[in-house]
Amino acid sequence: MSERDADWQLVERVQRGDKRAFDLLVAKYQRKLFRLLSRLIRDPAETEDVAQEAFIKAYRALPNFRGESAFYTWLYRIAINTAKNYLVAQGRRAPTQTETEIEDAENFEDGDSLRTEDTPDRMLMSKQVAEAVNRAIERLPEELRTAIVLRELEGLSYDEIAVSMNCPIGTVRSRIFRAREAVAEELRPLLETNKDRRW
Repeated sequence: MSERDADWQLVERVQRGDKRAFDLLVAKYQRKLFRLLSRLIRDPAETEDVAQEAFIKAYRALPNFRGESAFYTWLYRIAINTAKNYLVAQGRRAPTQTETEIEDAENFEDGDSLRTEDTPDRMLMSKQVAEAVNRAIERLPEELRTAIVLRELEGLSYDEIAVSMNCPIGTVRSRIFRAREAVAEELRPLLETNKDRRW
C-alpha cells in the first residue's frame, strides 16, 4: 500500500468520525509541517502556533477533502496559506534560513561536494554564500520564494508544488527557474562565475 493510499484510509476514517485517525495524521506530519513553517516563521513558539492552527483548519476542512491530491500536499497548502495570513496580520514577510542543514546536504544531488573540511577560509566562504543566497531569496516575490523553498528545501515534486500553490505546473517551473536565476545572479560575484554559468 502506498503512503498516499494509507493516508486516504485515515482520511476516510476521520470523515466517518474517528478522531484518533486524525491524531495519527498529525503525528505523521507534524514534524514535516513544523520544518516547513520554520522556514517561513523563525520564532519556534509562533511556528508551533501556526502549525496547530493549520492542523485545526485541515481538520475542519477534511470533510470536503476528496483525495485529488496527496493528503500532505493538501496539508502543506493549508499550512502555507495559514503562515502567509499570520505574517500579513503581523505586518511581516517570510524570512529564510541562512544555515545549510546537514539533512538538506544529504538530499542534495551534489551533497558530497558540500561536505568538506571546515577550514576557516571554507567556513567564511560558506557563510558568505549562505548570506548571499539568503539575501537573494528574501528579495524574491512571495510566489517565487515559496516555490523555491518547497522545491529545494522541502523536496516536493513540481506536481506537488503546483497543487500546494494552486497554479499550473508550467507556472511552478517558471517560478523555480526565475528564483534559481536570481540566486545565481547574487552568487556570481562571490563565486566569480561567468554570466553563462549558473554556479
